[in-house]
Amino acid sequence: MERNPKELNEILATLTPRQREVIVRRFGLGKSEGETLAEIGVRFGITRERVRQIEASAMKLLREKIEAHPTLGNFVAQTCSFLKSRGGVVPAQAFIEEAASRFPGIEASHVALLADATKAFSFYPGDRHFHSLYYLSKNDLKEAKSFVDSWEKHLSDKKESVLGGAYDAHLGKFVEEKKLPSAHVESYLTASKKIHENPYGDVGLAAWAEIKPQTIRDRIYLVLKKEGKPSHFRDIAEKITAAGFDSRPALAATVHNELIKDPRFVLVGRGMYALKEHGYETGTAREIIRKILAEQGAMHPKEVILAAQKNWFFKPNTILVNLQNRSHFERLPDGRYKVLEN
Repeated sequence: MERNPKELNEILATLTPRQREVIVRRFGLGKSEGETLAEIGVRFGITRERVRQIEASAMKLLREKIEAHPTLGNFVAQTCSFLKSRGGVVPAQAFIEEAASRFPGIEASHVALLADATKAFSFYPGDRHFHSLYYLSKNDLKEAKSFVDSWEKHLSDKKESVLGGAYDAHLGKFVEEKKLPSAHVESYLTASKKIHENPYGDVGLAAWAEIKPQTIRDRIYLVLKKEGKPSHFRDIAEKITAAGFDSRPALAATVHNELIKDPRFVLVGRGMYALKEHGYETGTAREIIRKILAEQGAMHPKEVILAAQKNWFFKPNTILVNLQNRSHFERLPDGRYKVLEN
């Protein structure tokens, strides 16, 4: 018990040796993880139900001791007050950090013990829609879920506006209509998995690929969209890894394969890719030169190079070599080139 705050050790010392060991093992005090009733039963050679009974009797005694203890009792009261100021719901990590700032040396396992013993606040393990959190009452938890659900529904048809930078404006108006304190809203949304912030600081629905891209293709898309210009596939892979979407690095070969297969991406030079929606088109140097000359008429080589490099990444020599192809282009007396008429 040496890792426990002395105040907790004081009340744990009032238990019988077996009660104390059950509590220490059950909550993982001084260890990384707690043990199940069955695991403790096997260790003691007793049934799971008997372990539960020992735990229940110990917790009843601990509740009395905690409430009567000046330091621990005050800590629980302050903790409840903090929860109330945040709408009764706070993400577990933020809650533990706040607890540690008020009670140096306290850890997650200690908070879990105080919560279970006093029943003054409770732990929610999290699910598909919420991170793990602590809450004051079931009604508070219900209010948080209701708010997030309504906010999600409100955003569902505003994707373009939100991705354009209007998230805060939409949220401000929505909160004003709901008449909720900003601290409550911040806590609700931080606890929710439905709202997410991407590595570029954009906030929106986690279901949107631009906010929380799950596939390598969507990550490529987001990187190119944020870059706003063509990038080499190796650079794209490095940017995906640097963004930290997950712990696995993006492999250049995998990125290249996805770039080839997805029509959203176009090849605009050797290994260089861009987004089609940004106005870029794919094609060989010869095809691009033909397109430029067909649309703009005869041009001097330098003019062709400048026109091609607006949306494609071809080296000047590549353009010049292709212009010499007499099967496709004709050089006029003034040095300009045009598409060869067949």
